[in-house]
Amino acid sequence: MSSFSRADRSVIGRWWWTIDRWTLVALLLLVAIGAVLTMAASPGAAERIGLDPFHFVRNQFVFFAPSIVLLVIVSLLSHQGVRRLATIGLIITLLLMLVTLFAGHEAKGASRWLSLGGFTIQPSEFLKPFFAVVVAWMFSAQKQDSKFPGKFIACCLFFCVATLLILQPDFGMTITVTAVWFIQFFLAGLPMFWVAAALFGGLGLVVAAYTALPHVADRIDRFTNPAAGDQYQVNTSLRAFENGGLFGLGPGEGRIKEDLPDSHTDFIFAVAGEEFGALACLLVVSLFAFVVLRGFSRVLRDANLFVLLAVAGLLTQFGLQALINMGVAVRLLPAKGMTLPFVSYGGSSLIATAIGMGMVLALTRLDYLKREQIT
Repeated sequence: MSSFSRADRSVIGRWWWTIDRWTLVALLLLVAIGAVLTMAASPGAAERIGLDPFHFVRNQFVFFAPSIVLLVIVSLLSHQGVRRLATIGLIITLLLMLVTLFAGHEAKGASRWLSLGGFTIQPSEFLKPFFAVVVAWMFSAQKQDSKFPGKFIACCLFFCVATLLILQPDFGMTITVTAVWFIQFFLAGLPMFWVAAALFGGLGLVVAAYTALPHVADRIDRFTNPAAGDQYQVNTSLRAFENGGLFGLGPGEGRIKEDLPDSHTDFIFAVAGEEFGALACLLVVSLFAFVVLRGFSRVLRDANLFVLLAVAGLLTQFGLQALINMGVAVRLLPAKGMTLPFVSYGGSSLIATAIGMGMVLALTRLDYLKREQIT
């Protein structure tokens, strides 16, 4: 762990001594767990739809090395570099989301994917980290200069992003982005009157979605009243956890996963439960909790408002997405198609999460916490 001297002033040397190595190790462990679970869950899912058993495995493994490289490269950036990457990325992503509305690949009643160069990408996955950083920049810029309309720009960006997500439609992603934006706005000094107004407004939007969107109403009804509709995936997921017990059946020994349509994506946590047991699931939960809590503990030492808001947004996004995925798998939350970061199948999710967490590592590097104390 100490192959570089503290006197080494090279880019890599400074990176090594300033990066949060414990968080980096935890993230790499999640990537490794994702690789193992992809091999366990994907063959059955591929065979059910008539594909080669290792179709999803090959596709996912193409993205593992690039995601790790991106994680490291992004973590080398300065604050200014992170802001530039987020701004350029957000502009490109918004354009791709507009294209998706007209030329996107439709699946399960939603148009969220684009086919580019033989690969299918989901632009909204990349939207999340870029949006969180740009909004943090706008909020902090107004704190530095009260004449700068940072809050107004952040609000306009939010409504633009939320509109594009609803048009896809992707109600779950809309809720995630809204939660992140609201938390950042709150930390930036949102008055309590507007906090209450936003909470009531959010409740109104949920009611409106329940009334206007049949698939949202169906999922909520099935969660509150299991007898109201098909609970096949959730029930099968619970059976997988029960079958795995405390220590699991062993790698490749799971059988209930073969009856779980989304075993490689939305319900990969159930595969972990069946083959590796409840203890392995607790390890996965602990890794996510460690990354989020350690990230907050480091950033709270910083006086830079931009860093605080950006890291808070990125970590909230990371933790909330993991919480929703695992909560659905054990029937603590209504069903929602949301991947488990670094673990579920999906190249767009893997690369986008690597960029987001690379930004967290970059913004929490100790040299910047000491040298860039900008309020």
